[in-house]
Amino acid sequence: MGNASSMLTQYDIEEVQQHCNHAFSQQEIVSLYERFCQLDRNNGGFISAEEFLSVPEFAVNPLSQRLLRMVDGLNFKEFVAFLSAFSPHATLHQKIEFIFKVYDSDGNGKVTFTDMLDVLRDLTGTFISEKQREAIQRTL
Repeated sequence: MGNASSMLTQYDIEEVQQHCNHAFSQQEIVSLYERFCQLDRNNGGFISAEEFLSVPEFAVNPLSQRLLRMVDGLNFKEFVAFLSAFSPHATLHQKIEFIFKVYDSDGNGKVTFTDMLDVLRDLTGTFISEKQREAIQRTL
């Protein structure tokens, strides 16, 4: 299953479904596998940060650098688990857990004030001035 050139078996599909808490149907998993194979250009069974950045929507996302530390080196099963937070079938808890990981930039299990400011900086970029950012910081 890890090799992009292999085909998914029914067992593989069911295993991936179980791993992602049935957030995706079997057909969706097959479609995700096809996309995974397209992204895995070197057929290594893993998707690198560079390969993720080849997706235009990912590359322009203001949080892409934060997401990259979560996705670099994912195999197919991990890829589907990562994407499961975006599924309409994901629970609120799964979605909140995902967002928490995005905000917890140092991975210490806490979202600190510094983490919040870093996310604010990532999201606003050059669209607001440093003075406006300082005002938001004081508000927080």
